[in-house]
Amino acid sequence: MNFLISDAWAQAGGDAGGGLFSLLPLVVIFILFYFLLIRPQQKRAKQHKEMVTALKKGEEIVTNGGLLGKVTDLDDNFITLEIATGLNAKVQRQSVAQVMPKGTY
Repeated sequence: MNFLISDAWAQAGGDAGGGLFSLLPLVVIFILFYFLLIRPQQKRAKQHKEMVTALKKGEEIVTNGGLLGKVTDLDDNFITLEIATGLNAKVQRQSVAQVMPKGTY
């Protein structure tokens, strides 16, 4: 029955560079993740931090919760917003989503 089933012979030793090529897809995936996800997120975080530190009285902002108001007082961690005439709200500095153009409020 040898003519129907071929014998399984041991193969020669593998090449030494095979381990290096098996790591190549992992390195490529990490590089893609860095340029497509990690780097843009760090850039946005840096821009947001610069925007929050540059806030000053009289600027009109929108918070992450959707409050639109004018900055009336600044603290290290909190901002006091004038939402309506005589109505003030205190929010964290980090909750500022964006600075609006003058006249929006």
